Amino acid sequence: MTDTCPVVTDGYVCSNPNCESDEKNNATLACPNCQKLPLQNAYFCSQTCFKAAWSEHKKIHKLGKQLQAAQAAKLLEERKGQEIPPELRQTLPDWARNYRFSGTLRPAQQSPRRSIPSHIPRPDYATHPSGISHSEQSDKTSGKSIKSYSGEELERVKHACKMGREVLDLAGKALRVGVTCDEIDRVVHEACIERSCYPSPLNYYQFPKSVCTSVNEVICHGIPDYYEVKDGDIVNIDVTTYVGGCHGDLNETFMVGNVDAEGQKLVACAFECLQSALAQCKPGTLYRDLGNKITKVAKSHNCSVVKTYCGHGIGSLFHTSPNVPHYAKNKAKGVMAPGHVFTVEPMINLGSWEDITWDDNWTAVTGDGSRSAQFEHTVVITETGCDILTARDDEPVMVWDASKNQR
Repeated sequence: MTDTCPVVTDGYVCSNPNCESDEKNNATLACPNCQKLPLQNAYFCSQTCFKAAWSEHKKIHKLGKQLQAAQAAKLLEERKGQEIPPELRQTLPDWARNYRFSGTLRPAQQSPRRSIPSHIPRPDYATHPSGISHSEQSDKTSGKSIKSYSGEELERVKHACKMGREVLDLAGKALRVGVTCDEIDRVVHEACIERSCYPSPLNYYQFPKSVCTSVNEVICHGIPDYYEVKDGDIVNIDVTTYVGGCHGDLNETFMVGNVDAEGQKLVACAFECLQSALAQCKPGTLYRDLGNKITKVAKSHNCSVVKTYCGHGIGSLFHTSPNVPHYAKNKAKGVMAPGHVFTVEPMINLGSWEDITWDDNWTAVTGDGSRSAQFEHTVVITETGCDILTARDDEPVMVWDASKNQR
C-alpha cells in the first residue's frame, strides 16, 4: 500500500464516501496508484480519508491493471515484428562460426541494448561497466546469516514479485511460432518500464538483455536474439523485476505449437519437480533436502537434474544466501525459517545432467544436446508453510495444466 499522496492545485470532491470534513469538496491529494493506471484520478481531502478509504478504493486498481494489460497487449500486437532487420534473423555471430554445438540450436545476431528511462531506480550493477554487484560481493564476504523479511520490507518484495508475474504473463502471451526471442525481450523490457521496474538481468555481470529466453537444449541464461521460434520448440522465459529496492524472480517453460510427446513429458516433469519441492517448504526443512525430492521425481520420469545452477535467496539482492541446490545428496547449509525468501527453480533434462556454456559466456546448454525445461517461483517461509509470491492470482495451488503453457 502507498500511504502518501502528492498535492495538486485544483480541488475535487473527496473520494472517501464517508468523508465528513469541511474540505470534502476541496480535495487536493491524488492517489498515486491511480495516476499510474488508465483510470480517472481519485482525490482525498486528507491522509486520514485516504487511509480510511483504502480497503475499498484499492479494488479499482486491479481493474485498472487489467485494462492496462489489455492496452499493452494490443499495442504489442500492432508493433509485432517491426524492429526485425530480415538480413540479421539467421546470421551467426562471429564467435559461433567455428563453434562445435552440442545440439541443433544456433544463435543469431542481437539487437542493440535497450535503454531505461532515467526516472526508474536501478540496482547498483545497472550502470557499472563490469556489471558487478558490489552489494552482493560484500554480502558474500560478510558471513551474515540468512535474512528474514517482515513488515514493509516484505511487502516490497511481494510487490516486485507481483510485477514480475504480470510481466511474464505478457511475455508468454507474445510467444508463438515465428516470433523472435528479441521480440520477447522487447515485450519484457517495455512491460517493466510501464510498471516502473528495472529488468534485473540487464547489465547484471554484463548480461546484455532484459530477460533470459532458453530454447530447447538451453538450460538457462539464453540471450534473446533474432532466432525465430519454431513449431515444436519449448521455450523458457525467465523474468526478474527490480522495484522498490527489491527483486522478484520467476520463470516458466512454454510449449510452442506441436511439441512431441517427449517434450511434453519433460515440461510436465519440470513442473512436477518444482511442485514437489515447494510442498516441502516450511519451517524446519533443511535446504539440502529439496534436492532429494526433486531427483526422485525426475528419475521417475527418466529425466535428470542439472547440478551446476541452483535456487537462491532474493530480495534486496538479486542473488544471496541461501543456496538451494536441486540435486540429491547436496551439501547446502541452512534450515528454513519464517521470513526467509528464496527461489526454487529445478532445471530438468531429458538426457544427461551435464552442461556446457557457449562462448558467449552466458548460454548454458545440455552437454548431449537433449532438451531442458524449468519452472521457478519465489517463495517466503511462513509460520506454517510457505507463500508462493510469484503465483498467479487465480492459482493459489500449483496444478499442472498443459493448456496454460501451450502456445
